[in-house]
Amino acid sequence: MAGVLFVVATPIGNLKDITLRALETLQAVDLIAAEDTRHTKKLLQHYGIETPLISFHQHSGSGRVEQIIRRLQGGESVALVTDAGTPGISDPGGALVEAAHQAGIRIIPIPGASAVTAILSVAGLPAHRFRFEGFPPRKESARRRFFENLQHEEAPIVFYESPHRLLKTLQTAYEVMGDCTVVVGRELTKQFEEIFRGRLSEAVAHWQEKPPKGEFVVILYGE
Repeated sequence: MAGVLFVVATPIGNLKDITLRALETLQAVDLIAAEDTRHTKKLLQHYGIETPLISFHQHSGSGRVEQIIRRLQGGESVALVTDAGTPGISDPGGALVEAAHQAGIRIIPIPGASAVTAILSVAGLPAHRFRFEGFPPRKESARRRFFENLQHEEAPIVFYESPHRLLKTLQTAYEVMGDCTVVVGRELTKQFEEIFRGRLSEAVAHWQEKPPKGEFVVILYGE
């Protein structure tokens, strides 16, 4: 019989934010396919897990996908993990999961930490539905079109951003969408966690005074 592909969520920062089921799965599988084996090794060492690792990231070609599928077809079970959060959600993983579906491999999700749901839970905004947009475009013209297309969205808009683009992204959003409500989560679950809530103009001023550092997740709400 073929093995099972487990899609395992890992902590977004604090190593304690991992489920017992995830730890049991990482311990029990034959192989862990990791976005960055060095990063994942720190998590495994913290919990005394010695399961073999293989790299699987956004630049992995079809050969690596085929290699993992062959091992699954041979009866081995594989856990797919990324550096943080859930594989396939603005992280590598989609190609392997699709190939596993095509090969008739059983796929089991092991849910856990998520920056998206973490920031929504503390935003104080209606969250019965929301729109997740991954990362905004890097180029200014494309980024402007990105926000223009979201101008009339009534649900909270959630996206990730890097520290060196955060301020430009907030400025573009302000120019296009006006002074709407914004919630910015920085370094969620980590030592220097910060949650900012206010208007876009206030957020721009805040991050102009305080150069952005760390990882960010942003909510825009045009009320």
